[in-house]
Amino acid sequence: MRVSLLDRSRTREGEPDAESIATTVERAVRADELGFHRFWTAEHHAVPGIAGSAPTVLLAAIGARTHRIRLGTGGVMVPNHNPLVIAEQALSLEALYPGRVDLGLGGSLGFTAPIRRALGRTSLREDDYPNEVARVRRYVSGRAEITARPDVGPPPVFLLAVRGGLALAAELGLPVVVGGPVVHDEQRLAAYFRDFRPGSAAAAPYLMVNLDISVAKTQERARELLLPDAWAHADSRDVGEFRAQRPVEEVRRLLDGTTRERKLKAVDDWLAGAVIGTPKQVENSLTDIVERTGASEVLANVSTHDRDEVRKTDEFLASLQTP
Repeated sequence: MRVSLLDRSRTREGEPDAESIATTVERAVRADELGFHRFWTAEHHAVPGIAGSAPTVLLAAIGARTHRIRLGTGGVMVPNHNPLVIAEQALSLEALYPGRVDLGLGGSLGFTAPIRRALGRTSLREDDYPNEVARVRRYVSGRAEITARPDVGPPPVFLLAVRGGLALAAELGLPVVVGGPVVHDEQRLAAYFRDFRPGSAAAAPYLMVNLDISVAKTQERARELLLPDAWAHADSRDVGEFRAQRPVEEVRRLLDGTTRERKLKAVDDWLAGAVIGTPKQVENSLTDIVERTGASEVLANVSTHDRDEVRKTDEFLASLQTP
């Protein structure tokens, strides 16, 4: 099993955002030591619960502290940037850390209407995203009307399975990252493998599954560790923003005190999509998911308020990797 980590620089209530960024860098250093294949960072703008807004900048800092682990954007949101600038940043990383960079691209707009207005993009036409992905690839590969600098070998491009990304990845012959309900959509996954067009980017399909994972001595404790993120997701529907994580004990009190069935169901639904359990249960679940989906790699999202629990889960996941 090949295992990698996605870190969104989740914030904690009462902590400065800078601490979340510093923790992401330190976690990447540890991931490099533990032998993980990749360490990816994400792009979110003006979201209180996520400090990671500039993945390429963060990866530049991580690359300076690590030695072998691959560095990836999970992903750069194409609608938010000029394709040339995306290419220039990816090529700069490749120049700094040759052979270690992955350019993950996504098509999501900002989290809320004010953020979308601030980013200058409030909507997308049907062909906008595929066309802009094509422009990024031309700049990265040196096939555009101008040469993006630095002029170095192109890093591999991955697509996130949002905004038609799964079908687009098959059409373009690119590796793809799937998460959420798509992991269980057998028809869409089968279509990716069936429709994949081999080319210069990849000779065969390559599927990464992005999963929320929690491991503890008991299944009940593992579920409890994910309550802060589950609550933040459920609460975002009411408050209009994705908030910083709260301690597990505080979230338990909030859950016990709410009578809103819709919010309780939202928490349960979010937890139902995660991989939760004892070490053996999680190992079995991951093995089953990999075999069922045909995935080549697990991109793990490990997120709870207690950073020591994150560290323990990272160590366990590292032990699952096949040499």
